[in-house]
Amino acid sequence: MDDMTAAKGSLLLHHLPPLHPPHPLHHLTMFPTLVPFVLLAVHAALLDGALTFKQTDPVTGTQLVCEGCAPGTFLRARCTTTSRSECAPCPAGSYTEIWNYIRKCLRCSVCGRYEVTRTACTAHSNTQCACKEGFYFDKQTELCLRHSACPSGQGVLSKGTSDQNTVCHVCSDGTFSDSVSAHHNCTRATSCDGAGQHLLLRSAPWHDSVCTSCEELRDGASYLREILPAYFLHHSLSLKRLRRLVQHLPSEGGRNQGVTADLDIPELTARVNTWIASAAEEQIRQLPAVLRRVGSGTSRDRLHNKLQRMDAALQQLCGAQGNEVEPV
Repeated sequence: MDDMTAAKGSLLLHHLPPLHPPHPLHHLTMFPTLVPFVLLAVHAALLDGALTFKQTDPVTGTQLVCEGCAPGTFLRARCTTTSRSECAPCPAGSYTEIWNYIRKCLRCSVCGRYEVTRTACTAHSNTQCACKEGFYFDKQTELCLRHSACPSGQGVLSKGTSDQNTVCHVCSDGTFSDSVSAHHNCTRATSCDGAGQHLLLRSAPWHDSVCTSCEELRDGASYLREILPAYFLHHSLSLKRLRRLVQHLPSEGGRNQGVTADLDIPELTARVNTWIASAAEEQIRQLPAVLRRVGSGTSRDRLHNKLQRMDAALQQLCGAQGNEVEPV
Protein backbone atom coordinates (compact mmCIF):
# COMPACT_ATOMS: atom_id res chain seq x y z
CA MET A 1 0.00 0.00 0.00
CA ASP A 2 1.53 3.40 -0.96
CA ASP A 3 1.26 6.61 1.06
CA MET A 4 -1.64 8.00 -0.98
CA THR A 5 -3.74 4.89 -0.33
CA ALA A 6 -2.93 5.04 3.35
CA ALA A 7 -4.04 8.67 3.40
CA LYS A 8 -7.51 7.58 2.37
CA GLY A 9 -7.97 5.33 5.37
CA SER A 10 -6.38 7.13 8.24
CA LEU A 11 -4.51 10.22 9.29
CA LEU A 12 -0.82 10.11 8.35
CA LEU A 13 1.67 11.53 10.78
CA HIS A 14 4.84 11.23 8.69
CA HIS A 15 6.28 13.47 5.99
CA LEU A 16 4.83 13.43 2.46
CA PRO A 17 5.17 16.05 -0.29
CA PRO A 18 1.93 18.06 -0.39
CA LEU A 19 -0.62 16.85 -2.95
CA HIS A 20 1.80 14.30 -4.45
CA PRO A 21 2.21 10.53 -3.72
CA PRO A 22 5.56 8.72 -3.75
CA HIS A 23 6.82 8.11 -7.27
CA PRO A 24 6.87 4.33 -8.05
CA LEU A 25 8.77 4.42 -11.34
CA HIS A 26 12.21 3.79 -9.82
CA HIS A 27 11.25 0.08 -9.81
CA LEU A 28 10.81 0.03 -13.59
CA THR A 29 14.30 0.75 -14.89
CA MET A 30 14.66 -2.91 -15.89
CA PHE A 31 11.31 -2.90 -17.71
CA PRO A 32 11.26 0.26 -19.84
CA THR A 33 8.42 -0.96 -22.04
CA LEU A 34 6.10 -0.91 -19.02
CA VAL A 35 6.68 2.77 -18.25
CA PRO A 36 3.84 4.21 -20.41
CA PHE A 37 1.31 1.81 -18.92
CA VAL A 38 2.38 2.52 -15.37
CA LEU A 39 2.22 6.25 -16.03
CA LEU A 40 -1.39 5.86 -17.03
CA ALA A 41 -2.11 3.79 -13.93
CA VAL A 42 -0.47 6.35 -11.62
CA HIS A 43 -2.40 9.17 -13.28
CA ALA A 44 -5.64 7.28 -12.76
CA ALA A 45 -4.77 6.67 -9.10
CA LEU A 46 -4.17 10.37 -8.58
CA LEU A 47 -7.52 11.21 -10.09
CA ASP A 48 -9.33 8.68 -7.91
CA GLY A 49 -7.43 9.28 -4.68
CA ALA A 50 -7.97 11.80 -1.93
CA LEU A 51 -5.29 14.50 -1.98
CA THR A 52 -3.30 15.40 1.10
CA PHE A 53 -1.62 18.50 2.46
CA LYS A 54 0.95 19.19 5.16
CA GLN A 55 -0.14 20.73 8.43
CA THR A 56 1.75 21.57 11.64
CA ASP A 57 -0.20 20.77 14.79
CA PRO A 58 -0.49 24.10 16.68
CA VAL A 59 -0.32 22.35 20.08
CA THR A 60 2.42 19.75 19.67
CA GLY A 61 4.30 21.24 16.70
CA THR A 62 4.14 17.86 14.99
CA GLN A 63 4.03 17.98 11.19
CA LEU A 64 0.99 16.11 9.92
CA VAL A 65 -0.29 15.02 6.54
CA CYS A 66 -4.01 15.76 6.40
CA GLU A 67 -6.63 14.59 3.94
CA GLY A 68 -8.00 17.18 1.54
CA CYS A 69 -11.65 17.80 0.82
CA ALA A 70 -13.49 16.42 -2.19
CA PRO A 71 -15.04 18.60 -4.92
CA GLY A 72 -18.22 20.20 -3.66
CA THR A 73 -16.83 20.59 -0.13
CA PHE A 74 -14.41 22.83 1.74
CA LEU A 75 -12.13 22.44 4.76
CA ARG A 76 -14.10 23.35 7.87
CA ALA A 77 -11.34 22.25 10.28
CA ARG A 78 -7.77 21.06 9.75
CA CYS A 79 -6.61 17.75 11.14
CA THR A 80 -4.79 17.43 14.46
CA THR A 81 -2.88 14.62 16.13
CA THR A 82 -6.20 13.32 17.43
CA SER A 83 -8.69 14.20 14.68
CA ARG A 84 -9.01 14.00 10.93
CA SER A 85 -9.72 16.86 8.54
CA GLU A 86 -13.32 18.01 8.73
CA CYS A 87 -14.95 18.86 5.39
CA ALA A 88 -18.36 20.47 4.83
CA PRO A 89 -20.58 20.90 1.76
CA CYS A 90 -20.38 24.17 -0.14
CA PRO A 91 -23.36 26.41 0.67
CA ALA A 92 -25.71 27.54 -2.08
CA GLY A 93 -24.08 29.98 -4.48
CA SER A 94 -20.57 28.56 -4.06
CA TYR A 95 -18.54 25.64 -5.34
CA THR A 96 -15.22 23.76 -5.43
CA GLU A 97 -14.31 21.81 -8.57
CA ILE A 98 -11.20 19.93 -7.37
CA TRP A 99 -9.78 18.32 -4.24
CA ASN A 100 -8.83 21.19 -1.97
CA TYR A 101 -8.04 22.43 1.50
CA ILE A 102 -9.44 25.95 1.22
CA ARG A 103 -11.41 27.37 4.15
CA LYS A 104 -14.21 28.80 2.05
CA CYS A 105 -15.87 27.70 -1.20
CA LEU A 106 -15.53 29.88 -4.28
CA ARG A 107 -18.41 32.18 -5.16
CA CYS A 108 -20.34 31.13 -8.28
CA SER A 109 -19.71 33.35 -11.30
CA VAL A 110 -22.51 35.55 -12.63
CA CYS A 111 -22.87 35.73 -16.41
CA GLY A 112 -22.02 39.15 -17.75
CA ARG A 113 -23.59 41.52 -20.24
CA TYR A 114 -24.82 39.84 -23.44
CA GLU A 115 -24.27 36.40 -21.84
CA VAL A 116 -26.71 33.66 -20.94
CA THR A 117 -26.30 30.78 -18.50
CA ARG A 118 -25.41 27.58 -20.34
CA THR A 119 -25.02 25.47 -17.18
CA ALA A 120 -26.09 26.60 -13.72
CA CYS A 121 -23.60 26.58 -10.87
CA THR A 122 -23.56 23.54 -8.59
CA ALA A 123 -21.53 22.65 -5.52
CA HIS A 124 -19.13 20.78 -7.84
CA SER A 125 -18.84 23.18 -10.79
CA ASN A 126 -18.93 26.88 -11.58
CA THR A 127 -21.49 28.59 -13.78
CA GLN A 128 -20.92 28.05 -17.51
CA CYS A 129 -21.81 31.11 -19.60
CA ALA A 130 -22.25 31.60 -23.34
CA CYS A 131 -22.82 34.63 -25.54
CA LYS A 132 -26.49 35.27 -26.22
CA GLU A 133 -27.98 34.94 -29.71
CA GLY A 134 -26.54 37.52 -32.10
CA PHE A 135 -23.24 37.86 -30.20
CA TYR A 136 -19.86 36.12 -30.26
CA PHE A 137 -17.01 35.73 -27.77
CA ASP A 138 -14.05 37.92 -28.71
CA LYS A 139 -10.86 36.32 -27.37
CA GLN A 140 -8.90 39.56 -27.44
CA THR A 141 -11.29 41.55 -25.26
CA GLU A 142 -12.83 38.50 -23.52
CA LEU A 143 -16.25 40.06 -24.05
CA CYS A 144 -19.37 39.11 -25.95
CA LEU A 145 -19.64 41.43 -28.96
CA ARG A 146 -22.56 41.86 -31.33
CA HIS A 147 -22.21 40.18 -34.72
CA SER A 148 -21.16 42.76 -37.29
CA ALA A 149 -23.70 43.69 -39.96
CA CYS A 150 -22.49 43.78 -43.55
CA PRO A 151 -22.95 47.24 -45.13
CA SER A 152 -24.91 47.81 -48.32
CA GLY A 153 -22.96 46.55 -51.29
CA GLN A 154 -21.78 43.54 -49.30
CA GLY A 155 -23.40 40.23 -48.38
CA VAL A 156 -22.89 37.68 -45.63
CA LEU A 157 -20.31 35.07 -46.64
CA SER A 158 -20.65 33.23 -43.32
CA LYS A 159 -23.00 34.07 -40.49
CA GLY A 160 -21.64 34.82 -37.05
CA THR A 161 -21.48 32.04 -34.49
CA SER A 162 -20.97 31.97 -30.72
CA ASP A 163 -17.20 32.25 -31.23
CA GLN A 164 -16.82 33.91 -34.64
CA ASN A 165 -17.92 37.25 -36.07
CA THR A 166 -19.82 37.71 -39.33
CA VAL A 167 -17.72 37.43 -42.49
CA CYS A 168 -18.76 39.79 -45.32
CA HIS A 169 -17.86 39.95 -49.01
CA VAL A 170 -18.42 42.51 -51.77
CA CYS A 171 -21.34 41.60 -54.02
CA SER A 172 -20.08 40.27 -57.34
CA ASP A 173 -21.20 41.47 -60.77
CA GLY A 174 -24.89 40.78 -61.29
CA THR A 175 -25.70 40.67 -57.58
CA PHE A 176 -26.47 43.38 -55.03
CA SER A 177 -27.34 44.13 -51.42
CA ASP A 178 -29.36 47.25 -50.60
CA SER A 179 -29.55 46.60 -46.86
CA VAL A 180 -27.34 46.50 -43.77
CA SER A 181 -27.59 42.96 -42.44
CA ALA A 182 -25.79 40.28 -40.44
CA HIS A 183 -27.90 37.55 -42.08
CA HIS A 184 -28.53 38.23 -45.78
CA ASN A 185 -26.25 37.42 -48.68
CA CYS A 186 -26.15 39.28 -51.99
CA THR A 187 -29.25 38.95 -54.19
CA ARG A 188 -29.24 38.26 -57.92
CA ALA A 189 -30.12 41.42 -59.82
CA THR A 190 -33.28 41.70 -61.93
CA SER A 191 -32.55 40.70 -65.53
CA CYS A 192 -35.12 42.98 -67.25
CA ASP A 193 -35.76 40.24 -69.84
CA GLY A 194 -39.54 40.22 -69.54
CA ALA A 195 -41.81 41.05 -72.45
CA GLY A 196 -41.29 44.68 -73.49
CA GLN A 197 -38.72 45.24 -70.73
CA HIS A 198 -35.42 47.06 -71.29
CA LEU A 199 -32.47 47.64 -68.99
CA LEU A 200 -32.35 51.31 -68.05
CA LEU A 201 -29.86 51.15 -65.20
CA ARG A 202 -27.47 48.25 -64.68
CA SER A 203 -27.22 46.96 -61.12
CA ALA A 204 -24.40 48.03 -58.82
CA PRO A 205 -23.29 46.18 -55.67
CA TRP A 206 -25.62 48.44 -53.65
CA HIS A 207 -28.78 48.54 -55.83
CA ASP A 208 -30.86 46.41 -58.18
CA SER A 209 -31.23 46.91 -61.91
CA VAL A 210 -33.84 49.43 -63.07
CA CYS A 211 -36.06 48.28 -65.92
CA THR A 212 -38.24 50.34 -68.25
CA SER A 213 -40.84 49.75 -70.93
CA CYS A 214 -41.45 52.02 -73.91
CA GLU A 215 -45.17 51.18 -73.70
CA GLU A 216 -45.33 52.48 -70.09
CA LEU A 217 -42.72 55.22 -70.23
CA ARG A 218 -42.34 57.36 -67.12
CA ASP A 219 -40.37 60.45 -66.16
CA GLY A 220 -36.70 59.80 -65.32
CA ALA A 221 -37.30 61.02 -61.75
CA SER A 222 -39.84 58.23 -61.27
CA TYR A 223 -37.16 55.63 -62.08
CA LEU A 224 -34.63 57.42 -59.88
CA ARG A 225 -37.09 57.13 -56.99
CA GLU A 226 -36.67 53.32 -57.10
CA ILE A 227 -33.04 53.46 -55.97
CA LEU A 228 -33.08 56.56 -53.73
CA PRO A 229 -33.49 54.66 -50.41
CA ALA A 230 -30.54 52.45 -51.37
CA TYR A 231 -28.63 55.54 -52.52
CA PHE A 232 -28.88 57.29 -49.14
CA LEU A 233 -28.08 54.05 -47.31
CA HIS A 234 -24.91 53.50 -49.34
CA HIS A 235 -23.83 57.15 -49.67
CA SER A 236 -24.64 58.04 -46.07
CA LEU A 237 -24.74 61.61 -44.77
CA SER A 238 -23.53 62.85 -41.42
CA LEU A 239 -26.10 63.44 -38.69
CA LYS A 240 -25.84 67.21 -39.14
CA ARG A 241 -26.32 67.11 -42.91
CA LEU A 242 -29.11 64.55 -42.65
CA ARG A 243 -31.01 66.85 -40.30
CA ARG A 244 -30.56 69.76 -42.69
CA LEU A 245 -31.67 67.59 -45.62
CA VAL A 246 -34.92 66.66 -43.87
CA GLN A 247 -35.57 70.32 -43.06
CA HIS A 248 -35.08 71.36 -46.71
CA LEU A 249 -36.97 68.56 -48.47
CA PRO A 250 -39.51 70.05 -50.93
CA SER A 251 -43.12 69.72 -49.79
CA GLU A 252 -46.57 70.66 -51.03
CA GLY A 253 -47.28 74.27 -50.18
CA GLY A 254 -43.83 74.67 -48.62
CA ARG A 255 -44.90 73.01 -45.38
CA ASN A 256 -42.26 72.76 -42.67
CA GLN A 257 -40.85 69.25 -42.18
CA GLY A 258 -40.99 69.64 -38.41
CA VAL A 259 -38.38 69.64 -35.64
CA THR A 260 -35.38 67.40 -36.32
CA ALA A 261 -32.99 68.35 -33.50
CA ASP A 262 -33.99 65.38 -31.34
CA LEU A 263 -34.04 62.79 -34.13
CA ASP A 264 -31.26 60.23 -34.57
CA ILE A 265 -30.01 58.81 -37.88
CA PRO A 266 -32.54 55.92 -38.13
CA GLU A 267 -35.43 58.32 -37.43
CA LEU A 268 -34.14 60.87 -39.94
CA THR A 269 -33.61 58.16 -42.55
CA ALA A 270 -37.21 57.02 -42.04
CA ARG A 271 -38.36 60.61 -42.66
CA VAL A 272 -36.35 60.75 -45.90
CA ASN A 273 -37.74 57.41 -47.12
CA THR A 274 -41.31 58.51 -46.34
CA TRP A 275 -40.72 61.65 -48.39
CA ILE A 276 -39.22 59.65 -51.28
CA ALA A 277 -42.28 57.40 -51.44
CA SER A 278 -44.76 60.29 -51.66
CA ALA A 279 -42.81 63.07 -53.42
CA ALA A 280 -43.93 64.24 -56.84
CA GLU A 281 -41.54 63.78 -59.78
CA GLU A 282 -40.74 67.50 -59.92
CA GLN A 283 -39.82 67.37 -56.20
CA ILE A 284 -37.50 64.42 -56.84
CA ARG A 285 -35.79 66.52 -59.50
CA GLN A 286 -35.08 69.21 -56.90
CA LEU A 287 -33.18 66.78 -54.68
CA PRO A 288 -29.69 67.41 -56.17
CA ALA A 289 -30.12 71.14 -55.51
CA VAL A 290 -31.22 70.42 -51.93
CA LEU A 291 -28.10 68.29 -51.37
CA ARG A 292 -25.92 71.16 -52.56
CA ARG A 293 -27.75 73.52 -50.20
CA VAL A 294 -27.04 71.32 -47.17
CA GLY A 295 -23.34 71.13 -48.02
CA SER A 296 -23.12 67.70 -49.64
CA GLY A 297 -21.69 68.58 -53.02
CA THR A 298 -20.41 65.07 -53.74
CA SER A 299 -23.84 63.50 -53.21
CA ARG A 300 -25.37 66.26 -55.30
CA ASP A 301 -23.03 65.56 -58.22
CA ARG A 302 -23.59 61.80 -58.10
CA LEU A 303 -27.36 62.14 -58.05
CA HIS A 304 -27.47 64.90 -60.69
CA ASN A 305 -25.28 62.93 -63.11
CA LYS A 306 -27.31 59.76 -62.59
CA LEU A 307 -30.58 61.59 -63.27
CA GLN A 308 -29.18 63.23 -66.42
CA ARG A 309 -27.94 59.93 -67.79
CA MET A 310 -31.24 58.21 -67.04
CA ASP A 311 -33.12 60.98 -68.88
CA ALA A 312 -30.80 60.62 -71.88
CA ALA A 313 -31.09 56.83 -71.89
CA LEU A 314 -34.90 57.02 -71.75
CA GLN A 315 -34.91 59.21 -74.85
CA GLN A 316 -32.62 56.82 -76.68
CA LEU A 317 -34.12 53.50 -75.60
CA CYS A 318 -37.44 53.77 -77.38
CA GLY A 319 -35.80 54.85 -80.66
CA ALA A 320 -32.57 52.79 -80.45
CA GLN A 321 -32.82 49.97 -77.93
CA GLY A 322 -29.79 48.56 -76.18
CA ASN A 323 -28.39 51.63 -74.41
CA GLU A 324 -28.20 51.56 -70.64
CA VAL A 325 -26.86 53.66 -67.82
CA GLU A 326 -23.68 52.43 -66.14
CA PRO A 327 -23.80 52.27 -62.34
CA VAL A 328 -22.30 55.21 -60.42
